[in-house]
Amino acid sequence: MPLPFPILTAEEAAELIQNGHNIGFSGFTAAGAAKAVPAALAKKARREHEAGRPFKVGVLTGASTGKSLDGALAEAEAISFRTPYQGNPTLRKQINAGNVKFFDMHLSMVPQSARYGALGKINWAVVEACDLTAGGGVVLTTSVGASNTYMRLADKVIIELNANHPATLLGMHDIFEPQDPPMRNELPIFSVSDRAGSPICVIDPKKIAGVVLTNLEDESRGFDEATPVTDKIGQNVADFLAAEMRSGRIPPRFLPLQSGVGNIANAVLAALGTSKDIPAFEMYTEVLQDSVVPLIENGRCKFASTCALTLSPEMMRKVTSNIDFFRKHIILRPQEISNNPEIVRRLGIVSMNTAIEVDISGNVNSTHVMGKTMMNGIGGSGDFTRNAYLSIFSCPSTAKGGMISAIVPVASHMDHSEHSVNIIVTEQGVADLRGKDPYERAQAIINNCAHPDYREQLQAYLKLVEPGSHEPMSLSAGYAMHRQFLRHGDMRNINWDEYR
Repeated sequence: MPLPFPILTAEEAAELIQNGHNIGFSGFTAAGAAKAVPAALAKKARREHEAGRPFKVGVLTGASTGKSLDGALAEAEAISFRTPYQGNPTLRKQINAGNVKFFDMHLSMVPQSARYGALGKINWAVVEACDLTAGGGVVLTTSVGASNTYMRLADKVIIELNANHPATLLGMHDIFEPQDPPMRNELPIFSVSDRAGSPICVIDPKKIAGVVLTNLEDESRGFDEATPVTDKIGQNVADFLAAEMRSGRIPPRFLPLQSGVGNIANAVLAALGTSKDIPAFEMYTEVLQDSVVPLIENGRCKFASTCALTLSPEMMRKVTSNIDFFRKHIILRPQEISNNPEIVRRLGIVSMNTAIEVDISGNVNSTHVMGKTMMNGIGGSGDFTRNAYLSIFSCPSTAKGGMISAIVPVASHMDHSEHSVNIIVTEQGVADLRGKDPYERAQAIINNCAHPDYREQLQAYLKLVEPGSHEPMSLSAGYAMHRQFLRHGDMRNINWDEYR
């Protein structure tokens, strides 16, 4: 039966959106991101600019997106502001140049902030779906993100109906939007596989301004091959968790895992999946990458709750070709549920995320290079870290061929404080910060996680600290390693006499 909504081209849909409008797009990573309409909107922006007319829109998403959304709009200089998270090189340059306003947010807070009006009026929601009913029932594709909230709040909705994602995805989603404070009840999720809502989003069909028919793959890509460094980090995490289980600090049935995105996260999951000392586990996380699919197939991952299937096209086809099996083992939730602090603490999640740098007090910088240049954003790492049963951060001990140490006296930007961070892991080893005072933490991080080229230098910094201080902090020397790199392109060979 034909749908009672206008069938539009992407270009016709883009013409409905005007300069200054704010748009809530689907997408949590490139998974499930709108593709055709933002690309057409970028072309419209170029035409408007060539004609001497302004054209920029506010862009809200679930997290980062693909090249057809953040990439196309950034290259067309069509973004006025962006939140909550991004990963596009062109957009990153515009943000750091001050040409695009960017406000970084904990991902779990985005839907509530949108409902409260803190993110401005949402004129449009542009959302990818694999099926649509005449009554306004929307079956999302490979992510949920904040799509359900954006569709409910927006004045008008445009649906990209993507034939590349089969309608058999129906049943994989669990759409639940909590009440706002002070009327919020407990969130009814007491195990990883519990369902709390509906398999579809339901919106007022009168709000649907049009449907754009597409057949486009997600723009997710695989990650680089593992390296000896990432493999060693992964093995160090697996060995540590196995030891925690033997000690009784992790129960024999294990605990649900959260894993960030990237090559290190893949290496960690690979090590956990092959470890004979780690039992089959569950995941309560925000993103599933390619590495998780074989773990589900071979029973190493029993069930995975997530917000997005950030899979390569090849791996996504593997999932959809055996959808009946994977629907029993995967659930897709909105980001304020997948990243919800209440659920994270209730389930006792072990969080595993990556850092740009870590200081010897245990503070973690996960967003800014040299304290000022934005990379991507805090994402969901804070949602999990602050509330996890056990919070782990990992990174290589050095970067730029050894010229940068990831272990520094004072982090140049702080996203996760020493009060929330339990474990630091590099390829050098593991520092368990629990139950240690500041100087004990400093020694554990330097001796176990710093690269040997930097251990003596970091120990020398400690000797500069004023006796009697509680924290190993020198206001004059705290950023000496950063200044050394900016001056000489290498953090090593500091003359500490300059700071005495």
